Amino acid sequence: MVAKAKKPQNEPEEPVVVEESTPDLELPGLKLDMKPFDVRDCALLSLATGVSVQTLREFREALLSVHPSSIYHHFWGRLLQAHFDEPEYNNDFAGWAIHGLDDRSLAERLAVIDPTDYEDIEQLRTEVIDIVEQRLDESELLAWTRADQPFHFIRAQIVVLGTGIRVSDPVEMVKVISEMSSGGVFYHFIDARTRTEERTDDFSAWLGGYGYEYVDLIRELVMLDPYFSSLKEIRRKLAAIFEGYFQGRAQ
Repeated sequence: MVAKAKKPQNEPEEPVVVEESTPDLELPGLKLDMKPFDVRDCALLSLATGVSVQTLREFREALLSVHPSSIYHHFWGRLLQAHFDEPEYNNDFAGWAIHGLDDRSLAERLAVIDPTDYEDIEQLRTEVIDIVEQRLDESELLAWTRADQPFHFIRAQIVVLGTGIRVSDPVEMVKVISEMSSGGVFYHFIDARTRTEERTDDFSAWLGGYGYEYVDLIRELVMLDPYFSSLKEIRRKLAAIFEGYFQGRAQ
């Protein structure tokens, strides 16, 4: 999915380390800005919001006002934190629907949401609320059924760490990505979508600074959907994209 340029009004909190603005990726008219790529690592801190719910009606009301970084956390936080739910329920909302409310229908509807399909957190929030309201319309009893376990809304705070690694030539990324930490993959390929003006990953934004030279590589990167893969799998796919591209150029 090609990220859009519109910047959301509400988004997760800024990282602890403030990054410089990234090159303009808008086509046509890429501007040459061949800065080195500073590789970062990150950790995701979970902060309590104090909001807990035990019925689906309470859940809906909380969704209306909870901080955007909480929505972000419950969709993306699992990638950096160990969890033991079934992989098909790959966001916290779907996990609670099946384990807390024992509502497989709601869990399945929430589980198929791909956050990369939405322009910003507010659009994603609206989609979740719409699904919950549809389920409430279908079952009056479900609105008041108390879950076996409450749902605790958590906020995400990203701590960014420097690695001392700087890449000056895109071909070097083949080796760098294959050795990148899970936190680095998360920061540069997922969290970047909340930071960059063009709502894309850091690799694509950086390559855009070379003008049109790496447009085909950028297109391959923006087509990679990270949501239904582990960070290990995303790293493998990224390394394969870079390696395949530069092997092709060498032939």
